[in-house]
Amino acid sequence: MPSPLETDERKGLPAISVATSDKIKSIETFRVPPRWLFVKVETEKGIIGWGEATLEGHSEAVEGAFEDFRERFTGWEAANIEDIYQPAYRHRFYRGGEVLMSALAGLDIALWDIKGKTLGVPVWQLLGGKVRDRVAVYGWIGGDRPSDVLRQAKDRKDQGFTAVKMNAVESLGWLASPDDPKATVERIKDVRSIGIDVGLDFHGRLHKTMAKQLARMLEPYQPLFIEEPLLPGHVDELSKLYQETTIPIALGERLYTRQMVRPYLEAGYIDVIQPDTSHSVGISETRRIATLAETYDVGVAPHCPLGPISFAASLQIALSSPNFGICDYDLSSYVKDNEVLKVTNGFVEALSGPGLGIEIDEDLVRKAAAETKCFS
Repeated sequence: MPSPLETDERKGLPAISVATSDKIKSIETFRVPPRWLFVKVETEKGIIGWGEATLEGHSEAVEGAFEDFRERFTGWEAANIEDIYQPAYRHRFYRGGEVLMSALAGLDIALWDIKGKTLGVPVWQLLGGKVRDRVAVYGWIGGDRPSDVLRQAKDRKDQGFTAVKMNAVESLGWLASPDDPKATVERIKDVRSIGIDVGLDFHGRLHKTMAKQLARMLEPYQPLFIEEPLLPGHVDELSKLYQETTIPIALGERLYTRQMVRPYLEAGYIDVIQPDTSHSVGISETRRIATLAETYDVGVAPHCPLGPISFAASLQIALSSPNFGICDYDLSSYVKDNEVLKVTNGFVEALSGPGLGIEIDEDLVRKAAAETKCFS
């Protein structure tokens, strides 16, 4: 029998019995507002799984990758997630980059959803079971350019959040005015004044000189973390910043695989890894990243400013990963019962339904997709 690493031309491992066999019948994608790309996989027995392959600004390219997936994986055993994952990942990663990673993420999430529904259990049960009964979450405030964050923080608090994340700054030059970082400090003081925790996303907009200055100014206000204080690739530069601040340093939304994450973990200069489940090859690879991070005593906080499917997938990892800390969350739509994703005192309760634990409103998805030609 050929290994799944030797060929990607088979229709799944032949070990599945006729009684349990259930092959992939169809793979569909739906582009829905505000910027999400949903994936629906249906098996020959009528089991439906939903995934999310959102890659901001590149929906058309990701949809193109699914043309190949349909041709390749239709007829494969839906239960053999790893058998599907390995050839797609190993043979095409270096040719497809982030577009392929997001496409495969959508397919992978949908297959886990199918597997859970087939067995009648939540995905977290398949990942080893729960290590917690609820998941800490934070909500986003402010736009791409920080502005009226206090009002938005109050709104998030009313929605049940006890923590938020916001952009730290606009793009700054190598030597910006000292007043620019001061504005960031004033914003975090405003938000902390209403008794809510704050994470700051630098988005790699600061160069190391200004990042060092701002981190020092933020010390008295102890944000939850500073995210992407420098762009990925600056491992040595990050080490110097790490040694100069007590604020936890987080990054990872632009790192899609264990191989990409590994240098940062080995260098020992981050406290929290933030893989994005819809970018980092779905539940399969994101869980591997979380497990690898645990080896280095690094926490995991899934990055998820996306749709409800990506969030539900992130929850499965959060519920089953000992080193989980907190998860990105934007209030969901396209879900029939939003109560299962309700935020109470900063937490979302464990999803108990089979698969991802949410029920997507397919009629609404199809209607929205039919009216959506492109994203602005």
